[in-house]
Amino acid sequence: MIRIFALTEAGAQLGERLQQALQGADQDVVLNVRPQPFAAAVQTAFEHGERLIMICATGIAVRTLAPVLVDKYRDPAVLVLDEQGEFVIPLLSGHEGGANDWARQVSDLLSAKLVMTTAKPYLQPVYTVGMGCERHCDVDHLQGLLEECLATKGLTMDDIVSINSIDIKADEVGLIELASRQQKLFQTFTAEQLAGVSDLLQTPSEYVYNTVGVYGVAESAALWAAQQATQSKPELVLAKQKTTKATCAIARAYPPGAGGTGILD
Repeated sequence: MIRIFALTEAGAQLGERLQQALQGADQDVVLNVRPQPFAAAVQTAFEHGERLIMICATGIAVRTLAPVLVDKYRDPAVLVLDEQGEFVIPLLSGHEGGANDWARQVSDLLSAKLVMTTAKPYLQPVYTVGMGCERHCDVDHLQGLLEECLATKGLTMDDIVSINSIDIKADEVGLIELASRQQKLFQTFTAEQLAGVSDLLQTPSEYVYNTVGVYGVAESAALWAAQQATQSKPELVLAKQKTTKATCAIARAYPPGAGGTGILD
């Protein structure tokens, strides 16, 4: 769930624009304009784990949320925007909660300036997960596979920034619920986008290509998401693992200046 809060008429107009742009089969977007009492409405949504877009002064957002903050691992992502939509600030849970990546998407959507205030993770890579599954795959099955894959590489849920798949899975309930449970960003990409990393796959499949138009859903989605998050060349940490119902792969990329694979050519 995404909840947008606006305090002014101009902010409400921007909120309506964002609501229409972000609303999709995989997420509900609710706009609240001048709710009363404001602080209680914001705090309740935050405590329920909803991602927030606050169209107001940063000071208002900070003072409103301060009483309900827990820590960066459990707090949902919060963005702050000015009412003209010129600046997007990832206020809370930038790395762990995915606010930085989300803010980048929103800033691109609005052609706004991204104001990144968190420190760049120079000493650690960005990890992303790619998953594919049969239709109506159970969320517990997906979570079990993901946990096994993470454990294989000595990683935890806290280490990953997003769960990713191909766009035909944008409405896959199990994947959506899995991302929601773990408070991770869920993204899907077109076959054309995923083809951009086909040369990096470790287990390409002609069958998968003939079915969905890419040589591997899990590996491609993980690689492409890592590349988009860092604008650096990605690499597979864990090649595709599969059960009878699902597949999972893990990729990583290093932000520019962090060493590792480096900036894209």
